[in-house]
Amino acid sequence: MAIGSFNQRRNQGPMSDMNMVPMVDVMLVLLVIFIITAPLLTHAVKVDLPKASSSVNITKPDHIQFGIRKDGSLFWNGEVVPLASLSARFVVEARKNPQPELHIRADRLAYYELVAQIMSVAAKAGITRIGFVTDPTTAQ
Repeated sequence: MAIGSFNQRRNQGPMSDMNMVPMVDVMLVLLVIFIITAPLLTHAVKVDLPKASSSVNITKPDHIQFGIRKDGSLFWNGEVVPLASLSARFVVEARKNPQPELHIRADRLAYYELVAQIMSVAAKAGITRIGFVTDPTTAQ
């Protein structure tokens, strides 16, 4: 960096050094902006889950097909069941050896609260193997 002198005899030539301070300031400001905005770009949440492209699960004959429609109607292996009788049915199934798997087929527009309630009743009765059945077609 060129520093001035009190010597008058010396010829003052043009300053040949570049001032780097403004460039460093700009780079630090850009770095702070990128540090702040980068995490905001990665936290996007889009949820439309019921479609999945996975291989077909070959199930054993001892499983329970449990269906939930969007209007709240419940189906146990194809027959309509009321919510009040589920606890007793799950207890009977939980005592079997080997314990059957519970396959939940919920409509994509069904309320999650009802699905969670069914899972809670099954877990309290002792059913430990619970799975969800999805449509294996590709997402649109």
